[in-house]
Amino acid sequence: MEFYFILLLFMATLIHIDNGGFICSRVKWTWKGLGRPGCPWIFNLTKIDISAMVHVLQFVDLSDSRFWGAVLIIIFNPLFWNVVGRWEHWTRGLSRLFGGPYVALYFLASLIVLLNVFRSHSITEAMKAQPKWELLDSTLVFYTGLVLMVLGSIFVLSSFYALGFTGTFLGDYFGILMEHRITGFPFNVMDNPMYWGSTGNYLGLALIHASPVGLILTVVVGVCYKVALFFEGPFTEAVYREKACHSKSQ
Repeated sequence: MEFYFILLLFMATLIHIDNGGFICSRVKWTWKGLGRPGCPWIFNLTKIDISAMVHVLQFVDLSDSRFWGAVLIIIFNPLFWNVVGRWEHWTRGLSRLFGGPYVALYFLASLIVLLNVFRSHSITEAMKAQPKWELLDSTLVFYTGLVLMVLGSIFVLSSFYALGFTGTFLGDYFGILMEHRITGFPFNVMDNPMYWGSTGNYLGLALIHASPVGLILTVVVGVCYKVALFFEGPFTEAVYREKACHSKSQ
């Protein structure tokens, strides 16, 4: 029962993140010691229930360099593709370098795939380096993790199929736009299913390894994805609005 309580708290944490834990607010910041008015660029961390994380942190060795290495690569990945994507959109630097947007996109996509493989490797190594949590070390938890990984993989792969290669790997930043917005599965189930499917994969992997550090890193993944979406969502909408206005003017 305690396992399911902890798991539900973690799922609630991720749901809070997905449902506005990092949405900007103009409401006055109320954290003690800060006491300054909120602004559109401040993330409202007070909406996130971190009680599960605090409990699990008791079982994590925070002095382990592999843990912090995993945290750094988790943070770096979305930062990298957002910065490079914005730079390409405004300067067409990669497209000029490679002689066209498609070759440039394939190059960036290759880097993103390699970075994601390295992220998964770093998370796995961090989990192997730290002891298992007895509470999670059971057959039931193992198969729960497998189910989560299957579901996460379904969302990731079906998203890739729906978006295609260029749609998945920042085609809109290269001026390669889709004809219409995808509304079928899995986008009719949730927004951003590739990101949240990936997060589910890491949660499943943590449960399979009975790893408390894996649970913490899963939340870091979810937080980083939410921060990335805060910038990616409005940018993508603006690109397609510009396309619609251009089409109407012709």
